[in-house]
Amino acid sequence: SAIRPPKPTIPKTLLNPNDESQVRKVEGKEIKFNNLSKLYWPEDKVTKRDMFNYYYAVADFILPYLKDRPLSLNRFPGGIHGQSFYQKDVKGKAPDWAKTFPYSTSDGEPKEYLVGDDVATLLWMNTLGCIEINPWFSRVSSPDNPDYCVIDLDPDKHHFDKVIEAALVVKKVLDSIDVPSFPKTSGSTGIHIYIPMGGKYDYDQSQLFARIIVGIVNKIIPKFTSLERMISARGGKMYLDFLQNRPGATIAGPYSLRPKPGATVSMPLEWDEVKPGLKMKDFTIFNAIERLKVKGDIFRGVLGKGIDLETAILKAKELYP
Repeated sequence: SAIRPPKPTIPKTLLNPNDESQVRKVEGKEIKFNNLSKLYWPEDKVTKRDMFNYYYAVADFILPYLKDRPLSLNRFPGGIHGQSFYQKDVKGKAPDWAKTFPYSTSDGEPKEYLVGDDVATLLWMNTLGCIEINPWFSRVSSPDNPDYCVIDLDPDKHHFDKVIEAALVVKKVLDSIDVPSFPKTSGSTGIHIYIPMGGKYDYDQSQLFARIIVGIVNKIIPKFTSLERMISARGGKMYLDFLQNRPGATIAGPYSLRPKPGATVSMPLEWDEVKPGLKMKDFTIFNAIERLKVKGDIFRGVLGKGIDLETAILKAKELYP
């Protein structure tokens, strides 16, 4: 089993194209891969084998966003059109080598989240039918302190170009208060905008900040955006979602595949790529690896030094009274 260098690299293919079942030692941990010809994305003729090979190839890029984070398992054992279900508790089910994070349900029952750690953990999760990867915003060492704040733009019935328009307003507002931001496609219908928090603040503070920003954005583009949580109260307007910033909430992480036709990927973007004409299906299992070879990981700033929240809020109040 190869020891992988620290710089993100794209390794050779994990699984051969023929055998239906294969066993591989990944970093000394044995994993069994079954039913490899099963079509997970039937319209795109993308198999379970393709999914494993994709995650093995992008592991160095995706792992920094999974390391030490509890994971919510969104399982699609029958592929994207089969029945799916969420699993949070892996107590007694995960391999001995897997890291877990204990938690209690509201009725005090002890459970364990799987914790993102290494390539083997990622691939074991994929064997459960986890097409997408959903990490917490915070790490096990400080579960109440997110590393980033997320503004989630979802079009509802609007054209994706409207999401782009709203994203650019978010960027303009954040730029004006000297706050860095990092966009990615959701891989489904929207755009996620991440703001580095550096684990210095709790979820309530992070959510409050997101609420302030979307409040300003909504005032600038009230015609087609809404802060109403109830769909019926939005009147068809696009929801500016700040409520993802709460303990235990998850969204698909960067470089995650999505269980959607097209085998789309949640892809980090340069801001100058966020312009009309951008489409969700521009980034898929078929071209993501080529893009990473050229661009590298352009999202790393998300895990960098966090903003100074007090300064940012004071500046926002001054500029947008």
